[in-house]
Amino acid sequence: MVNFSTSFLLWLSLSLIHGYNVLVMAQCPSGGPAKFYDFKVQTTRVAKLCTSKDMVTINGMFPGPVIYAQEDDRIIVKVTNETPYNTTIHWHGVKQKLSCWFDGPSYITQCPIQAGQSFTYNFTMVKQKGTFFWHAHVSWLRATVYGALVVYPKTGVPYPFKVPYEERILILGEYWLQDVVQLEHETVASGGPPTPANAFTINGHPGPNYNCSNNDVYQIDVVSGKTYMLRLVHAGLNVESFFAIANHNLTIVEADAEYTKPFTTDRVMLGPGQTMVVLVTADQPQGKYSMAMGPYMSAKGVKFQNISSIAYFQYLGAVTNSFTLPAKLPSFNDNLAVKTVMDGLRSLTAPVNVPRKIDSELFITIGLNVQKCHSKTPKENCQGLNNGVMAASMNNISFVKPKVSVLEAYYKRINGYFTEDFPGVPKKFYDFVNGAPNSIPNNTEAILNGTRTLVLEYGTRVQLILQDTGTVTTENHPIHLHGYSFYVVGYGTGNYNPQNASFNLLDPPYMNTIGVPVGGWAAIRFVADNPGVWFMHCHLDIHQSWGLGTVLVVKNGKGKLESLPHPPADLPQC
Repeated sequence: MVNFSTSFLLWLSLSLIHGYNVLVMAQCPSGGPAKFYDFKVQTTRVAKLCTSKDMVTINGMFPGPVIYAQEDDRIIVKVTNETPYNTTIHWHGVKQKLSCWFDGPSYITQCPIQAGQSFTYNFTMVKQKGTFFWHAHVSWLRATVYGALVVYPKTGVPYPFKVPYEERILILGEYWLQDVVQLEHETVASGGPPTPANAFTINGHPGPNYNCSNNDVYQIDVVSGKTYMLRLVHAGLNVESFFAIANHNLTIVEADAEYTKPFTTDRVMLGPGQTMVVLVTADQPQGKYSMAMGPYMSAKGVKFQNISSIAYFQYLGAVTNSFTLPAKLPSFNDNLAVKTVMDGLRSLTAPVNVPRKIDSELFITIGLNVQKCHSKTPKENCQGLNNGVMAASMNNISFVKPKVSVLEAYYKRINGYFTEDFPGVPKKFYDFVNGAPNSIPNNTEAILNGTRTLVLEYGTRVQLILQDTGTVTTENHPIHLHGYSFYVVGYGTGNYNPQNASFNLLDPPYMNTIGVPVGGWAAIRFVADNPGVWFMHCHLDIHQSWGLGTVLVVKNGKGKLESLPHPPADLPQC
């Protein structure tokens, strides 16, 4: 594997070849050296799947440019919007310690960057290293606006595993022929489910299973006997994904930018928002092997793309046009395959510093709802189940984004944009998984719409139970918490029962996005020691559009090092 300096020089040379703006690095008084990047949000013509379209990109690249840094480095990115669409950039998995203003979710921590405007994100990778990614966090622009963020250990600090021969970034995505901003507007207006993606992609390439895509395929050339590090990033919108390489094992060594005990498997599953690092040894006969990305769909009655995206894992010396050995992916609804991988994830060291004493116990139900149709044009606007309107909620509250950012309203004490009454427990308890009231759309636990937040005192030790519900259908939900990583201390099927729930307080994985099991629950723990306004939401964008999210407000502690700084001067205005 190339070291950090070599990687950065390689990126720099490629950037110059492609004409990207690269600013000279400068020393920064806080943290390590500052890395400067210049992001131009642009409309770019792209040809795929037998047709071409204009889509939003960063610097004309799809996927966007890779950001490289080291632990404790400061990253400064000037984002200039040259498109007619509003945009923001979220730095997924970055804890934004005392830098909540730069987290990026639209109307949560900032107003969008409007056409012709710019905003400079400025944050430090405080005690963080590993594989992250960045993506748009407004509308469904994340479908095309995304890229990797790779943070290496400090100089002289080794990996906790043998240094691989080379490393590659593999970003899993979804691709629509339709304009994705228009697609979101039409989907929400219809009251029904979204149109499935036209293709899955690996590093922006659909691969040979799709029309006009025999040559639109990503390939890794490998040397026999060498071990490769693959940084997997799931940037897709609405479908979780299995990944496998034909005849090769994958050894997981990192999940959500945290080292894990090595765990070997023949396939992995990532939900949107999750990252994973696997080691793969080229230990098979010389040939061409497929790397496959296919759907994991745990919900019932949902239409989805079921054609796998294929990339190539090709040995040097193999016949160029040789037969490609196919990868075996699990069935699209193989819940056991997902559980097996999750069972294998453990923190690298033990015991970890998981909170033992809990100050605040929260219980949040997550799932879908169907509202009654009140439209005068039901054929156009009520295409949900039984002619209703699809919605989603946490504790039966469907989140509505305000007209200004929650953070700005909170910081400036502007009334009328949010309330502080999100319930820490459901209004009533029942058999959430099997006994949910699902006489659709007449009785799906009538939901409330609003911008409700949950307030935590600084330093609160939190245990949060996330409970899937069967109101419409049970489903695996990738829930992401901004501003924090958390210990996944337990999970299981059925309804959470504290009397028989099994917890791992020795070496639980430390994650920022947890797949709440289909028809089950997950328990997470963290200390609320980062003041600000933090979005918690399902990373399936259709569920987020339907309201599956809420906001945690963490109050200031004592002194400057426990308090949110003033907003930046160039913070976008609504």
